[in-house]
Amino acid sequence: MRYNPAHEPATPPESRLVMPVQSFRAWNKSERRRPAAPGNWTTPWLKRLFVFGGGLALTAYGAWEMYHVVSVSRTTSLQYVLLALFTINFSWIALAFTSAVLGFFGVLLGAGKAAHADTLRHRTVVVMPVYNETTARTFAALAAIRESVEATGLGAHFDYFIVSDTTNPDIWIAEERAFLALRGRLGPDSRVYYRHRPKNHHRKAGNIADFVTRWGGHYEHMVVLDADSLMTGTCIVRLAAAMEADPDAGIIQSLPLIINRNTFFARLQQFAARVYGPVIATGLAMWSGRDGNYWGHNAIIRTKAFADHCGLPDLKGKPPFGGHVLSHDFVEAALIRRAGWSVYMLPDLTGSFEESPPSLIDVSVRDRRWAQGNLQHSRIIGAKGFVLPTRQHFATGIMGYLASPFWLMQLVVGILIVLQVNYARPEYFTQEFTLFPVWPRFDPERALRLFALTMAILLAPKLFGLVLTLFRTRLRRAGGGAIRLIVSALIEVLFSAFFAPIMMLIQSGSVFQILLGRDTGWNPQRRDDGSIPFRDIVRRHRTHTVLGVVTGVSAFMIATSLFAWMSPTIIGLVLAIPLSWASGQLAIGLWLKRHKLLLTPEEGEPPQIVLRANALQAEFAAAGYDDADGLTALHADAELRHAHELMLPDAQPRRRGEIEPDRAVAQAKLVDAEAIEDAAIWLKPKERMVVLHDRALIGLLASLPAERASAAA
Repeated sequence: MRYNPAHEPATPPESRLVMPVQSFRAWNKSERRRPAAPGNWTTPWLKRLFVFGGGLALTAYGAWEMYHVVSVSRTTSLQYVLLALFTINFSWIALAFTSAVLGFFGVLLGAGKAAHADTLRHRTVVVMPVYNETTARTFAALAAIRESVEATGLGAHFDYFIVSDTTNPDIWIAEERAFLALRGRLGPDSRVYYRHRPKNHHRKAGNIADFVTRWGGHYEHMVVLDADSLMTGTCIVRLAAAMEADPDAGIIQSLPLIINRNTFFARLQQFAARVYGPVIATGLAMWSGRDGNYWGHNAIIRTKAFADHCGLPDLKGKPPFGGHVLSHDFVEAALIRRAGWSVYMLPDLTGSFEESPPSLIDVSVRDRRWAQGNLQHSRIIGAKGFVLPTRQHFATGIMGYLASPFWLMQLVVGILIVLQVNYARPEYFTQEFTLFPVWPRFDPERALRLFALTMAILLAPKLFGLVLTLFRTRLRRAGGGAIRLIVSALIEVLFSAFFAPIMMLIQSGSVFQILLGRDTGWNPQRRDDGSIPFRDIVRRHRTHTVLGVVTGVSAFMIATSLFAWMSPTIIGLVLAIPLSWASGQLAIGLWLKRHKLLLTPEEGEPPQIVLRANALQAEFAAAGYDDADGLTALHADAELRHAHELMLPDAQPRRRGEIEPDRAVAQAKLVDAEAIEDAAIWLKPKERMVVLHDRALIGLLASLPAERASAAA
């Protein structure tokens, strides 16, 4: 990528549907402003010492206790394996605990306040990448964001771009219809633009790179959204002001809160993110300092720094570990930080929102892609020039998915040890002289204390978030009051415990598939509330249920104590099918909402932008863009057809005699069609895309009669 160094680019005339490309040229060394040296920044060494030193101390204590649990008698090989697996898993939760402790005091003391702004100097673009999304939702969100920014009085500093990678022809035309309607609504000073990319090369990362390469030179900063993002004007303006006030900032990340969720599982996630999320995010922000991370959306980025340093190369080899980088955001943060720019988060900045998948299965689909992307980072983590906190972010992301197979292996080893104790014949003749058989044994009292410590460390971040919410009057009242908040937290903890073993098996399966070389696709995320057909739920979870039954019966036959120890895992797996079914049920979520359970402050006191976006979504949905056939709409509306052709990129010249099979088939079907109805039926999705990209074929489509001659007669 290359960035144009023009400091005051001219604003393009609004009569154009597509913004003129701002050409890029390489920066001369004299023109390239370097950020300040990292040595001039304040590094939070004491906070890092507390988090990592405290986590290490807790891990050492836990490992010591576990060693004494399993070493009452001669320690077997399996017990050493159990000790190693326990230590790995315990270190993971210990580090999360110490970071949450730091975050608790940070939130309590109000650390990291973002400054307000009365004026801005530079231009910023708000970029929303979309890929086969519901048109009404995305355009309503962008329109609401624009209105909110305009209300700050600083709207003239912002432009808006919807950059589409949509591969569904009907959704593509729906996007263009919504775009034209939105520009018509906003008038001549809309500053809203739309681009559809013919090929979604490198997916979202390639989408953003294409935008930066073509139009980034117009803007000093860009606010990158996701298709489900929503941000208030105040939040966006404050991000821009923070970027202008800190000339060494490369990325400033906000903390998105989950909104608009109504299914049972989504409400659990929404409640957890709102109540516990600020504590976890504040702790992360405090120890990371200027060596922070990027989550891919709801953040502001210095366009020049991004263009200069964040071009992503393809990894050698084939997917899943080779090819283009899936989890690009971590890598972009690492690259821009390596170049000397700072990356940090403002966790207290309000007004940043997103949505979440509606069911357990939807989460698992997204999780499969994230697992592959994070495990890809194992090939990147050792690259030269990365600061240590950057490597820690990579390690955290990798461990987020390896934790599940480690947990699974710990359970399996525990079962094998109990089997060994109950059924293995004693070894009378060992290498050491003994008068009696040596049995593998445990210290039950130490084991119970260690279990209590583990659960306390695991649940403490949730308790911290609940306490802070209860202590804040406005949040407590908006969340339904103290009693309902406590009951909601208990519901979240209980069902999280039930869902955890299911997710453990799903993530373990994903990791094993990746290690076996199986690539994942990039399916659009299902965002609407709604249940999944029951037969699909049974198909996805029948193995989990069978495994839970077999494990439960086996554990009970081996020892009742083993069954009791594994009961949370067994219950979650045995009930996998009904739990997954319940996760996507709108009725359960709405019942909880009516009784003010799992209620978030944003539901008790809805932000104005949320209400406005929902109202605009209803208006766009009523226009029927998402329900119309794209070819029929294009055929019926000459203005739409003309605008569509204007927005198409210049056609690539074809070699003499070169024949494109898909184009030839599409052309033949259009020639044979008696009316637009025939074309709509005959053309397959891939052929429709060929037609929509070809001005000549669009002209052929437009020449078709509206109906067959026989029908007219």
